Amino acid sequence: MRDCDVLILGGGVIGLACAHYLLAGGRAVTVLEQGRIGGGSSYGNCGTLTPSHATPLAMPGTIGHALRWMFKADAPLRVVPRFDPALWRWFTRSARLCNWRDFVRITAAKAPFLVQSRQLIEALVRDQGIDCGFRADGTLYVYRDAREYARSQWLPRALGDVGISVDVLDGAEIEAREPALKPGVAGGYFFPGDASLRPDRYVAGLAASVRARGGHLVENARVTGFERAGARITAVIGDGFAYRPRDVVFALGAWSPLLARKLGLHLPIQPGKGYSITYSRPTLAPHLPIVLREASVCVTTWADGYRLGSTMEFAGYDSSLNRTRLDALRHGAERYLREPEGAQRQEDWYGWRPMTPDDLPIVGVTPGIDNLCLATGHGMLGVTMSALTGKLVGELLSGQPTSIDPTAYRLARFG
Repeated sequence: MRDCDVLILGGGVIGLACAHYLLAGGRAVTVLEQGRIGGGSSYGNCGTLTPSHATPLAMPGTIGHALRWMFKADAPLRVVPRFDPALWRWFTRSARLCNWRDFVRITAAKAPFLVQSRQLIEALVRDQGIDCGFRADGTLYVYRDAREYARSQWLPRALGDVGISVDVLDGAEIEAREPALKPGVAGGYFFPGDASLRPDRYVAGLAASVRARGGHLVENARVTGFERAGARITAVIGDGFAYRPRDVVFALGAWSPLLARKLGLHLPIQPGKGYSITYSRPTLAPHLPIVLREASVCVTTWADGYRLGSTMEFAGYDSSLNRTRLDALRHGAERYLREPEGAQRQEDWYGWRPMTPDDLPIVGVTPGIDNLCLATGHGMLGVTMSALTGKLVGELLSGQPTSIDPTAYRLARFG
């Protein structure tokens, strides 16, 4: 049994960001990762930092799309038909939020979190000297279907209402700005406040910062249970180890609800499976990160690489690499880009995103367990939300004033 100050469960981008800010605040930190540090959904996502994604997935029309696409294997949003009571309870909660009142409320809570975190990441990358290809170049949303573009006019209004800058562009303006696109663009939007980086290198930089400050990172450390005394966790038990922590941080991403059950907690999180393909850089690669809207494909170019990613599949913890989903990324890119693939296909990847019904993270001290702080449920935006999550956890565990009002992100909102 080892004593420790703060024990962080999960060594992905959220856990490492929490470790960084806790160490900066004078706490001692140990991070336990069940696999490889940064090897989960922190690794293969598109690396976009997107305040432009402030609107929630739960909005009018989402459930209808999900039901229509249920038996379409390559649909952008797919629910694999199966008997899963927890999944259907999750969808019931989400369905209740698919109205404009809750849409406005959630967007207003999500936007400031994304904006502040995006700014913190830029400062963190600069101050720590993290070599991750950070670029503050914005993101381009592209539509090829004129009707879909016309139906999207709510988007710049909704984001403008919460302070997200957006430039509305016609097809000719977008094609002039991005020569990698095929002719026939109907229109789109440019978000100058967005940025991008290589997520694996960003996570590696966070890990190096944690080690340099004296933090302990332990890989292949699978937690199996807990010991409690009243309202406190007194021990965290795993395969061949045990820790006696002062405070515990839950940063396990999509695995959070499975381990939380051992503490009697029910976290409304479902694993949303995303995919990506990494290539060598094409000769005619996009200058900017692009979201191909009708296909729901994100395209990111780095100095030494190129990635197609996205899609959302609710298939439980299915660990197969679904080739149909990967092909959907390629086919989607072919509709928009002159050179949709690089010469070398370097890696096919999937990862589970921790999805909450309202698309907001769960961050805060847990009612009934005084020394447990949750930092999970970041959905598709874990990289973007990482820095503010880490700072907020550091502030909460140190009893400092918080950088943002944490009320909207507490577990208690689910009742």
